[in-house]
Amino acid sequence: MTHDMADTLGEFLRARRARIGPEEAGLPAGSRRRVPGLRREEVAQLAGISPEYYLRLEQGRNLNPSDQILAGLAAALRLDEDAVTYLHRLARTAAAPGRRRPRARARARAGEDAPQSLLDSWPDTPAYAQGAGGRVVAANRLAVLLCPFFAVGSDPLRAAFLEPAMRALYPRWDEMTVKAVSGLRAMLDVEDPDPALLETIGELTHASERFADLWARREVRRRDTGHTLLRHPVVGELELRYEKLLRPQARQLIVVYHADPGSPSADRLRLLADG
Repeated sequence: MTHDMADTLGEFLRARRARIGPEEAGLPAGSRRRVPGLRREEVAQLAGISPEYYLRLEQGRNLNPSDQILAGLAAALRLDEDAVTYLHRLARTAAAPGRRRPRARARARAGEDAPQSLLDSWPDTPAYAQGAGGRVVAANRLAVLLCPFFAVGSDPLRAAFLEPAMRALYPRWDEMTVKAVSGLRAMLDVEDPDPALLETIGELTHASERFADLWARREVRRRDTGHTLLRHPVVGELELRYEKLLRPQARQLIVVYHADPGSPSADRLRLLADG
């Protein structure tokens, strides 16, 4: 799988206008709509540009829209802050398709910069680090006890959609997968996506109907913090907070879980660590 799994500006615009009903945009619904969502000319009207100009944007024939035009499109498509940021990233990439930044990919793949000693210094806090391709490059003992798909060499995203044991771990699996895919798109490096990550996206698009549907929605939501519920086979239900810490130079993401002090989940997490 190659770069064709990454978004283009036109694909993003088409997908997002298909998800906005005319009523949401303050337009009359009408009764003769052949496709869901807004028509091109309606988006153009709402964004304050000509239908011809908007068509060129969707077709990839105008690759340098101004910030003012992007702001109009964001308002027309009712994009939130994360989606607006993503829109601007796509526009920058379209305007400079050959540009590439210096990369730390080879070093990250070799695991030379994996923060293993840091994670090991948190024996009571499950934590793991993922490389740019999505695979785990470092993990402490408690993270692996919490979930075997957090072990070094595993791919948590792939496991979330293809491994029954991973699905059983998350009683709110539907909610978790929405967060996973929208968060993936928010963090995807559209200028220089990792080939291994694109290959995983391609595999999941064919192997998981759920992933294919979520990926096609082109929802963008960065979640650096949040809550999750796990149903652990040994210690039972765990209500945990998570934090995602980006290491930009190493192109790595550290994921940390913790329970509220004094809570039943904190006691169960301690029991898991002592086991």
